[in-house]
Amino acid sequence: MAGRRRRHPEITPELLLRAYSIGLFPMADSADDPELFWVEPDMRGVIPLDGFHVSRSLAKTIRKAPFDIRFDTAFDAVVAACAAAAPDRPSTWINAKIKSLYGTLHRMGHAHCVEAWEGDQLIGGLYGVSLGAAFFGESMFSRRTDASKVCLVALVERLKANGFRLLDTQFTTEHLKTFGAIDVPKIEYEDMLANALASPHLPF
Repeated sequence: MAGRRRRHPEITPELLLRAYSIGLFPMADSADDPELFWVEPDMRGVIPLDGFHVSRSLAKTIRKAPFDIRFDTAFDAVVAACAAAAPDRPSTWINAKIKSLYGTLHRMGHAHCVEAWEGDQLIGGLYGVSLGAAFFGESMFSRRTDASKVCLVALVERLKANGFRLLDTQFTTEHLKTFGAIDVPKIEYEDMLANALASPHLPF
């Protein structure tokens, strides 16, 4: 990781959108830390939409339609679940300030979520920010096998259908690499971002 900036206690939703437009995003040291700092990685994680890969086993799961997939019906609940501790993730960087900021962005039409439901239980999801023809993935959670993976597939299908050009994952992980995520140098990412933001803001 590179590019930790000075902590900025007065981040507004408008400033947050401006930060995304120039390649920055905020994080907290922990869920209990009330302050945020800006991050600008030297190598940026991106999933090329035309290079998205779904494994045979996941495709088989999707064909069975094990979950009810919804969009933007429980944004605050998805963010809260992403922030919650889990056996494979004892702590997160999502603090109260982030929950508040992104909740406002959602109401402004710039933050969205994909949800996996099992009956009346929210058992997986992800959320992120849309700006122009770019979608910036923030976090995901899963309470059932493959729930977050199915949400990611649904996200990519929606982005492609609506003409998005960039799916930013911030960083790559071994998990995301199985879907085709790659690391791109900062200068290359800046070109990709500029191209995506040259488009009018697209509907999600």
